[in-house]
This record gives sequence, C-alpha cells and structure tokens, in this order.
Amino acid sequence: MPITASQGRLQDRRPVSVIDIGSNSIRLVIYEGIARAPTVLFNEKMLAGLGRSIVTTGELDPDGVSRAVEEFRRFRALSEQAGAQSLHVLATAAAREATNGPDFIRRAEDILGTKIRVLSGREEAGYSAFGIISGFHKPNGIVGDLGGGSLELVDLEGETLGEGITLPLGGLRLRQMAGSSLNEAAGIAATELSRAPWLEHGAGRTFYCVGGTWRNLARLHMYTNRYALPVMHHYELDPQADSGFLKRVAAGETGKMRGIQRISKNRRALLPYGATVLLELMRVARPSKIVISATGVREGYLYSLLKEEERRTDPLLSAAEELALLRSRSITHARELAEWTGTAFAALGIEESEDDARYRRAACLLADIGWRAHPEYRGTQSLNIISHGSFSGIDHPGRAFIALANLFRHEGLFDDALSPEMRALAGPHYVERARLLGGLLRVVYLLTASMPGIIPQLKWEKRADGTLALLLPRSHAALMGERPHGRMAHLARVAGRELVLDVAAE
Repeated sequence: MPITASQGRLQDRRPVSVIDIGSNSIRLVIYEGIARAPTVLFNEKMLAGLGRSIVTTGELDPDGVSRAVEEFRRFRALSEQAGAQSLHVLATAAAREATNGPDFIRRAEDILGTKIRVLSGREEAGYSAFGIISGFHKPNGIVGDLGGGSLELVDLEGETLGEGITLPLGGLRLRQMAGSSLNEAAGIAATELSRAPWLEHGAGRTFYCVGGTWRNLARLHMYTNRYALPVMHHYELDPQADSGFLKRVAAGETGKMRGIQRISKNRRALLPYGATVLLELMRVARPSKIVISATGVREGYLYSLLKEEERRTDPLLSAAEELALLRSRSITHARELAEWTGTAFAALGIEESEDDARYRRAACLLADIGWRAHPEYRGTQSLNIISHGSFSGIDHPGRAFIALANLFRHEGLFDDALSPEMRALAGPHYVERARLLGGLLRVVYLLTASMPGIIPQLKWEKRADGTLALLLPRSHAALMGERPHGRMAHLARVAGRELVLDVAAE
C-alpha cells in the first residue's frame, strides 16, 4: 500500500468523476469508485442558470454560459487532483434544446478534455429511473425528475421501466412560461400532465421525487415540522396530510415558514413551481406516498456501468459491509453475526419480513463501528453515524431501528430515556426488535471478544420444560462466566421467555 493511502478508504476503488450540466445547476461529483453503493469523495455545484432565458430567446443564458465555462476549468482540475481515472459529463434539457447549445458543448468539451453526452429526454428519464433502482430496494411507482428545464416521468416496477415522457415543466421554464404567475403555472402543469394519461397507473403506488427543487421542498417540510432525522434520502410526505403545506408553498406563502432562510435564494424562488407541479401530479397519479430520492441521473449513470451481478446486490448491505470493513475490528465477525442472528430470531419464534431481515443483517454488520470511541460514548457515536449515514435501500424507520439496535448493544436494554426521537421514528415494532437484537449482541460479544470463529459454533436447544438454551461448544466452556449469564437474563426478560446459557454435551 502506498504511504499516501489512507486506511479510511477502500483500496480496491478507483475514483471516477461525473459532471451533470443541468438547466439550473451544474455539479461535479467525484465518487470513490463505481460500486453498488457509491461513496462521494468530493461534491461541488454552481447555480449557472443556463436555461433561465430559453423560453424567451431560445438560447442558453449568456452570463450563465460564461460562468459555466470558467468553472469547467476548476472542475477538471479538481477531478485530476482527486486522482479520478475517468471523467463523465452529462448534459440535459437546456443544452439539448438551445440553439446555441452545440457551440456551448464544443467549448465545454475543449476545456474538459472529454466527450459530453447530451442526453435525450428518454435517456434522461432512463438514468433517473436507474438512480431510483440504485437507491431503493424493489421500487414500485412513478419516477419524476424535476430539473430547471424539464420534468422526466417514467413508470418503474422493480428493474422494469415502463412508459415515460419528458415535459417542459422544469422550475425555470415553468416560471417563464407562466410569466411568473403562480395561477398560470398550475394551469400549464395540468395541461402538460394531461399528455401522460398513463400516470393514472400510479394510483396507490409511490411517487419518487428526484431533483434539487423537490429536495429543497422536502427540506423546508423537515424544518417546518421539526423532523428529528434530517436525512433527505427516503424522506416521505403524505399526499393527504401534507397537501396543505404544498398548497401554501404553491401560493408563494413561504416568507414566514420556519427554516426558509436556510434555503438558498435561487432555490427559494423555484419552490412554488415545484410544489405546483407536485400537487398536479398528486391529483392525476393519486400516489399512496411521496418519497424523496437523493439518487438521480448521476447515480443512475454509474449504475448503468455496473456488471449485471453487481446490480443484483443489495445497496444497503453493500454499504454496511464497506463501513464494517473500514471501521470494525473484524469484518468476518460482523458477517457471522448477520448469519447467526437470523437463526436466533427463528429459534425465538420471531418472524421477519424481507425488510426486517435486511435491516437486521445491516445492524449486525454495523454493530462494531464505534469500537474506537471511549466506552461511554460508543453507543451514541454508533447511533449518530448510522442515523445520519449515506445509506440507501432503507426507509427512515428502518434506519432508526439499526441505530437503536446498536445503541442498545452498547448502552443497555432498559433505559427508556435513550434517544426518544429515534424511538418515535422507529415505531413500536422496530423498537422492540432493536431491543431484542441489541440483547443478542450484548450476549455474543462477551463470548467472542469481538473476534470470529465462535459464533458459528453457538447452537440453540429447546428443552422439554420449554426453556431455550444457547449452547457453547465444550471446547470453549471457559468463556462461560458471570457477565454472560447476566446478559442472558436480560435477553430473557426482553424476549419474555426462559433463556439460559449452557455448555453443549459431548
């Protein structure tokens, strides 16, 4: 390993850069490598507003072009400084539609030293859908990517892309088309969406929101409601309960909303148009819930570069494995826990849904990431890392479950004052499962000294009197002791049944 390499990075990854040239913003993202759950090494954007005058002039904004061209020099230098082995550049609505778009692209290619892919509306919608596939487990619904110039819509079920359409409803364009009239904007949105009658198939399914305007709309919703976990990915809005909030924003009544000052002025001006489009989509598609995605075209493009077998891996478990590899004492021990706790839940009569099992496995993989902290703070540190980590393929209650399981593993099982916010977010089902899993981890870590080899030898035995015994191999009987027995008694109390720790017979 080179002396300049950091142990905090995966050594088999080679950085890759993606520049996304949108109608409103241009962003450079340098990823650690092409992976199922890509990690960001560096992220920078500029709000160039390339498409701010395209409706009236048919051209890219001259000032935006000048600023973008200068920034491309910095983006290329940053990419080279980070050691990126490849630079991929994608351009969307404004660049493909403006009369001076080809000239702008040629200038940008000269500066960046690479070919720029000007995406068609269909390609843009496809990469947005891939972004949802990359960031969600078995998605099912309508994907909407709202940019500055256009709205891409596509039906998605699992990995199958259905009907799609590109509409001129991006925030900048809609504001121009409506002459800055919010009432006019609603009428235009309704007319344009009528061109996609297949949206009615979104009824009772999820609507996935992609794009900066909708993310900032969700951020304002978080601030307004003092939401406990300000993580954007998989944040949910309820079409019925939150319609009042969206109507206030669509009417331009944001000036006194809590947190509005924390949103940039450029983004703030487009919020009413984003809310207007979302309200019209809700009326037409009638989704069961609105889910915000932090993954979009860039991540979808990276996903398209993966091999087929890599695409089939679980993004949550991939990310958890990587963090365990970087921060735990033994990745093998973490994997053993993930397998063994499934057997333990079955022995205890605990049934799991597919997501229950995925979240449990992730919690086990992450169970030792706080070991370098002082013992008094390991639980809190683990909870903070997990609850705010850049995980995908998991909803917020599941994220709270994983964080709580690791908090209980370090802090104990019976203090109801521990993290009331996370408890409320997790809900009763996941709180009790987190306590049970935490109890199992507290027993096992005392028997293994956090090292592999013992866990696969731990067996469950149901006895005639109904007691369930956890058996150590006789060759490791010396691991028995007062503290493991005490932890087993705590686990029995949580499980509500007789549990004992014993040594297997010869």
